Amino acid sequence: MILANDQLLQAYQSGFLSIYDEMIVTNLKGTILFRSGKLKNFWSTNSTSLKGRQFTELVEISFFGDPIFQLLNREVQTLQLKAWNGSNILITVFTSNGNNDDLMLWGLKSISDHLMDSIEITDVPDTKHTPSMVVHSQKMKDVLNTIDMVSKVSTTVLLLGESGVGKEMIAKTIHQLGNRRSKSFIAVNCGAIPENLLESELFGYVGGAFTGANKNGAPGKFELSNEGILFLDEIAEMPLNLQVKLLRILQEKEITPLGGSKPIHIDVQIIAATNQSLEKMVRDGRFREDLFYRLNVVPIEIPSLRERTEEIPYLIYHFLAKYNTIYNRNINILPDAIELLCIYDWPGNVRQLENTIERIVVTSRELIVDSSLVYNYIAKKAVLKEPLIINHIMPLQEAVDMIEEQLIKMAMDKYKSIKLAAKVLDISQPTMSRKYKKFREKIQHKTLSPLNKRKILEQHLNKQLRSMAIVTSAVILTEEISELVNHNVSPSNPTYKKVQKKLTKIREQEGIIEWVYIFKVLDNNKMLTIVADEDFVIPPGHLYEGPPEMMEVAFEAMDGKAGVTPLYEDIYGEWKTSFAPLMDHNGKVLAIIGLDHSRSYIETELKKIERM
Repeated sequence: MILANDQLLQAYQSGFLSIYDEMIVTNLKGTILFRSGKLKNFWSTNSTSLKGRQFTELVEISFFGDPIFQLLNREVQTLQLKAWNGSNILITVFTSNGNNDDLMLWGLKSISDHLMDSIEITDVPDTKHTPSMVVHSQKMKDVLNTIDMVSKVSTTVLLLGESGVGKEMIAKTIHQLGNRRSKSFIAVNCGAIPENLLESELFGYVGGAFTGANKNGAPGKFELSNEGILFLDEIAEMPLNLQVKLLRILQEKEITPLGGSKPIHIDVQIIAATNQSLEKMVRDGRFREDLFYRLNVVPIEIPSLRERTEEIPYLIYHFLAKYNTIYNRNINILPDAIELLCIYDWPGNVRQLENTIERIVVTSRELIVDSSLVYNYIAKKAVLKEPLIINHIMPLQEAVDMIEEQLIKMAMDKYKSIKLAAKVLDISQPTMSRKYKKFREKIQHKTLSPLNKRKILEQHLNKQLRSMAIVTSAVILTEEISELVNHNVSPSNPTYKKVQKKLTKIREQEGIIEWVYIFKVLDNNKMLTIVADEDFVIPPGHLYEGPPEMMEVAFEAMDGKAGVTPLYEDIYGEWKTSFAPLMDHNGKVLAIIGLDHSRSYIETELKKIERM
């Protein structure tokens, strides 16, 4: 029995929906053509029908980040995603090349929490509120891989990072994952205990060691953490005299209590932490160099929250659930509020974010918190702090293009999301998508062959050099060049000296130009030297004929078009020259100005551009 087309379609649809909760058919541009099944309480839209909508827009509304582009570009076939509302959704795409249209079939399925990509490590079970370490960025996954390795041994660990990034949580995680998890974990903040008490706090004391001491003595933190882990937070605050004792303990594995004479053998793993640069403190004489090397066996740099903004939504939901439970509240934070929280700089890192969520849960009069309410809890939007790449005057439109490109790169590097980048740059999402697509196409040139890659980089450099020639031509007055071209190019001419001085000053101020000169192209396809900077090798009034690739750009400049030559070689060396026309008030080209750049300078600049 042969099934009719509609029966066959129904059979396919039924089979597909036995695996997925919802199926969506789109064209290659992402326009929804057909939909069947439904993810319960999921799509953030009031529309009863999604047909005709852009699937990319719906996904951007519902998920953090821009995962849809990986699927559209066929970089992956399946992705496991976390939605703004906390749901975990599996999305799989199938491509069908039909007779008439290229179609994409999307399968969406709600999956259980234990399959989610984020990693949660529960803290020790006897804590009052069991905090979790939420990991959902590659940088933090790298940190997690490192702590997993060091937890299997008893090596000394040095945790580095800004205040509030979670150094103590990392230390507790090492303890929880390691062989010492059944033994003590003791934390000491070296900056919170007065110097005169810190020694006895760490090393203990015998009875009568000092006035007011317990007559029976007391063990110190080292002795109490024997066979376990001692976490020395703010290690940079430890006084120099105690640094000596700590160094001895690390070397000898034994302590001598204050006032005592008998050493006590200990087996303690040391984890130290600081938000300061110990190398700088060593150079300044504020931290012992030998102790630094003893502590710096396995340094672990914990990235700031600004470097892992993709984790912010997951941290928000985590803290929201935590404090809703603690305070018996039912606060919900809307996606637009989460977006606002994602573009804040968080100078206090995870600690500040957690405190903010707790404050929202405790003090919010509304059960549904939107961006206007969240705005009252944070100081201001994030500020993009990075110097612009423009370092010389150029035509305004070229400058605008360069600044726009850099801002797009900075925003996407920081927020990993077209939606968030558009918000912080204050443009629409379609505009951001279009501009980012153009930027990505440019980035993809990095995968080109070395020859083509150099060509792209050289085009970028040529744009800068061309701009420099145009700007330089603007400082030469029409009257000056007209007099020199039509009357007298002698060095004794005051106008000649005046222009020569200008060109010399330009060369010296820029520091990247080998020679600056003004030529006039003659009918015999040669160029006449009109005037140049003081170091130029060709005297005024002398003829010059360069290589064809150089002369071609010079002729175009004489026709009114500024340009840049490829690298060429003449009797004076290897150069790249930028030419710009010098015109009178009627637009007639009187001469051309040329700026020579050496090969070594060009190679250096190309490397700089490649690193941008």
